[in-house]
Amino acid sequence: MGNLSRGQRLAELASDLSLAVERARRLGLATTVYLLSMALVEVKEAVEADSGDDDDGAA
Repeated sequence: MGNLSRGQRLAELASDLSLAVERARRLGLATTVYLLSMALVEVKEAVEADSGDDDDGAA
């Protein structure tokens, strides 16, 4: 588990955040859903940027 790549750690974080968003939604915690959703968007963008580094370079 300690040898995960940055991309793998980001994907794991995205998964955890997604689960947390769903739990907060079921509990009716609208502000928490919003904040976690914003964090999830940021992490997903980081996942895309991380995977895109190999393909696009500095474009």
